[in-house]
Amino acid sequence: MPLTELTAISRVTVFPLEGLSVAYTTHSSDARGLGDVGLVTVVDDQSDGDELWHLARNLGGRLNGGDQARWILTQASRARMVMAYTDLPDTSWTAHIRRHVELEMLFANHESLMTGRITMPGTPAVNRDLHV
Repeated sequence: MPLTELTAISRVTVFPLEGLSVAYTTHSSDARGLGDVGLVTVVDDQSDGDELWHLARNLGGRLNGGDQARWILTQASRARMVMAYTDLPDTSWTAHIRRHVELEMLFANHESLMTGRITMPGTPAVNRDLHV
């Protein structure tokens, strides 16, 4: 599947997950700005985000795509709620989307999940190295 590129400015939460630096933000599917699309990406120029799906299957024990998507969104939502990691308001980012999954029903305020990789120009490198 070819990569889809999205660029925006929004709040990004960066957190460690099993050796990965993961970034979570939201995107809106229309002009209402509801943030109905969860965007969970890996902060790594070599990644395509498939590592998240492998973790959902191997660590989370989820076998079907919908369950895996919900597991990924749960990890991202949890990191944002506890504010234990890096929270970057008004951050410029570009995401390279590899997967887009429509959820059967609303989950964590999202109708769908996009995964891939993300770059955040001008963000200190320390935010990319949370796995240490």
